[in-house]
Amino acid sequence: MKLGILETGAPPEDIRGRFGGYPGMFRKLLGEQAYDYAVFDVQAGRMPQGADACGAYVVTGSSAGVYDPEPWIEPLMDFLREAKGKLPLVGVCFGHQIMAQAFGGKVIKSPKGWGVGLHRYRLSETRDWMDSAEPIAIPASHQDQVVELAPGARAIGGSEFCPNGMIDYGEARAISIQLHPEFEPAYAKALIENRRGTRYTDEEADRAVMSYEQPDDRLRVGAWLQRFIEQG
Repeated sequence: MKLGILETGAPPEDIRGRFGGYPGMFRKLLGEQAYDYAVFDVQAGRMPQGADACGAYVVTGSSAGVYDPEPWIEPLMDFLREAKGKLPLVGVCFGHQIMAQAFGGKVIKSPKGWGVGLHRYRLSETRDWMDSAEPIAIPASHQDQVVELAPGARAIGGSEFCPNGMIDYGEARAISIQLHPEFEPAYAKALIENRRGTRYTDEEADRAVMSYEQPDDRLRVGAWLQRFIEQG
């Protein structure tokens, strides 16, 4: 299968050399040989010619907000609306947010502040591409949140901090998650250190870094995404 990665952002420049970009992180999570990957640099205006250019799409994270006046955001939402219901769509972090916004939900900069570190979500419902209803612990790095669901969408996982943390769009053949299964702990910690003192206080950064001493469910959730994609 040809899997399209809609690249909407990049790691900070001073740590990118060590960890690479987001498409590489997704290739590692899903398997380097699992798909014929096609990367589209959405921020540079490069979009698929049409939804049928690939068999499925993943929308990456970004430092942008869906409400920002960036020239590439509206075309991306148009593309997601075109692809909706035709093939599997997976959104992660910003991808989670822009999918919600494109399909009729609402995203805001949350007054709760930053969610950073290893976050745990409860699962309120299960799907056949999941293995169980056991909670998941995955890296978080976001301030924006989905606060209103699109018509037909269901929140199937989340936390008190982020109630709409995992969304299933049912017959629209789309799922999304606010967390980052593609972030290895080493990258997640480097990102926190990069933002220490600017986005996060020392206390927040220390607490977030320490959270990565616990085991995570990245690979488990990566397998979920892969099963969802392959079910078509």
